This record gives sequence, structure tokens and C-alpha cells, in this order.
Amino acid sequence: MATNYYTGIRSVILSTGSYLPNKVLTNKDLEAMVDTTDEWIFQRSGIRERCIAGDDETTGNMAIAAAKKALEAAGLTGSDIDGVIVATTTPDRTFPAVAVKVQAALDIPVGIAFDVQAVCTGFVYAMSVADNFIRLGQAKRVLVIGAEKMSSILNWEDRGTCVLFGDGAGAIIMEADESGDGSIADRGIHSTHLYANGQQRDLLYTDGGPSTTGKAGCIVMQGREVFKYAVQYMADVVEEALEENNITSADVDWLVPHQANIRIIEATAKKLGLSMDKVIVTVEKHGNTSAASIPLALDEAVQDGRIKKSDLLLIEGMGGGLTWGSALVRF
Repeated sequence: MATNYYTGIRSVILSTGSYLPNKVLTNKDLEAMVDTTDEWIFQRSGIRERCIAGDDETTGNMAIAAAKKALEAAGLTGSDIDGVIVATTTPDRTFPAVAVKVQAALDIPVGIAFDVQAVCTGFVYAMSVADNFIRLGQAKRVLVIGAEKMSSILNWEDRGTCVLFGDGAGAIIMEADESGDGSIADRGIHSTHLYANGQQRDLLYTDGGPSTTGKAGCIVMQGREVFKYAVQYMADVVEEALEENNITSADVDWLVPHQANIRIIEATAKKLGLSMDKVIVTVEKHGNTSAASIPLALDEAVQDGRIKKSDLLLIEGMGGGLTWGSALVRF
């Protein structure tokens, strides 16, 4: 599904924010926990370390922390927000949504507040949903968060998965903007492209759930198959974003990909003909933080000055489902 219609209203990213737990788990640390080596992990994934939330540190707590930073960066308070959408696959509770916890903690007025579950593509899905609310005039300002405590659904004896994931949260504030003429030069989200193929749901999943085992379960992954489809789907969906907007990869200032595996990121960039100098990469320090990965990478690049106002960003991700998607955004 692609969305790129122009209603006279554009969803502009007003600010970013992020949060990472204090505990850092290195590959060397993992060598003492599971049959693996720093070299094996790094060569296959590009990961050196990841942050792990404490026992009392929930997805909701991390989401709130990231949201506070986004509000501070925008010079806003909770009272200025119309709605909250949280992308997560590791909620504090089966219900209510993490979003309502954020809403209450930040004194955000009564309005929309719900979670989106598309695993690693969740943040792109959440951006698209918020964009539609704003374009249709149903919300003026939406807080969009990707937050995950992936460490809570890992089998720490499975070296194929436990070495890949980390915890954290990232947030953006999206705001309605009626300036511009609908051209690619306008700031804001120009198009989003979302997909899922349920026939591939058993390639990456958890072996539990409320209506099956009564427990969250742990991640199970067919790594080679996921890698193959990730390279194909992510290249296809970013090419679609370029074609829909009648631009080429040369027009893109930054590729902001889901941070799952450096080899997938490099393969996607190569297919696009993009230099890695134009790709935001944080996987070495963060690991795969699922729905939090894109907003964490985005905020880091905004904070260190790489991403500047009016830069053209191509955002993309793929996750369990299988789900995948992209967004073209003028920051």
C-alpha cells in the first residue's frame, strides 16, 4: 500500500528524541554467556554491543523518556499533543496500550492513543498512520514512538538470536503544515509504502502468546531466509518510494534504514547505488532494537548534526510478519 496524495496539509517532523538503557552488553560479555565470539557476531551482523534494560525498566518507561526529549527539543509540553502512537512488540502489558501510559505520564489531553504492532517495521507503520490522521485534519500534532525491550523475549541460550537484539526507544513529533505547494521541495512526509506477507510469518516469530501458551515466548528466526527477503524487500520498497516521487537515489541526502544487520544495510545501499557515506548506521552500538531502531538512528544523526533541516530522507525497514515499508521525508 502506498500513500502519497496531497491534501494541502503535510506532516512535518518537528523534533526527535531517544533513550537508551545504561547497561551495555558487549560481544565479549556474550562470549561468557553463550557459545559465540566477538568476531563471529561482528562479521555476521556488524554488531559490537547493545543496551539492555534493567528488570524494572519497561518499554513504557523508555517510551516516556524518549518522548520527553522530543517534547523538550520542540519546546512543547504534553498539553500541545493531540495523539500518541507507539510502535512496539514488547508492551508492558497485554493491555492497555503503552500509548495510554505515555499519554498519562506526559499529561497529554484526551485523544487518540494506541499501539501499532508490525515488529521491526512498526515505526514506519506508525508514521504512516499518524500521517493519515494529520492529512485528514483529524489531528494537528502526534507523538510517534518506537520502543522495545527485546531482551525480554530472547532465549539467552540461542546464539543465533540473543546476540542480535537490544533495547531502547526513539520518538518524533509530527505536526500539520499547510505551507508549500506539494512539490518535493516541501518539508514533511511525501509518501509511505507499507506491505506484509503473512505466508512468511513463520520465518521470524515468537513461540508464545496470550491465546496460545499464555506467555510472551521467545524469538525464533530462520536467519538465512530472513536475510534473503530483507535484501529483496527493502531494496524494492525504497525503489518504489523513489519512483512514486519521480526522483532518483542521487536526490536523497540520507538513507535511514532499520538497524538489523550491516550486511543487509550495505546490500540495500548497493542496490540503490548509494554510498555508505549517505547511510545512517547505528547497528554497531545498538544492535537490532526492532521498532525503536529507526527513530534511534534518526535522533542520533539529528543530534550530531548530520541530518539537517530540509534534508531528504529515505526511511525503510523490514520485520516479522513478514512486514516491510518505506517513507520519503523532507526533514
